[in-house]
Amino acid sequence: MLVIPAKSYNTQIIKNALIPHLGKTLKIKYNLGRNKYETYDAKLIKLYNCVFLIELTENKIIKSFSYADIITKTIKIYE
Repeated sequence: MLVIPAKSYNTQIIKNALIPHLGKTLKIKYNLGRNKYETYDAKLIKLYNCVFLIELTENKIIKSFSYADIITKTIKIYE
């Protein structure tokens, strides 16, 4: 799992933790609620102030997630 400092409620800290993984393939587990999950193999392609973009490896679709999704544990990022 991606190492993010404990109790990091600052989006800049999370963004800095993602910078070394830019351009690398990651596994993302997205919680849809009610024990439903989607798992993506994706490449981290771009970091912005509030969101980051990933490109799915299987069909080249680009998805965006916010750093707040990591804070609220809606998504989990694995190496």
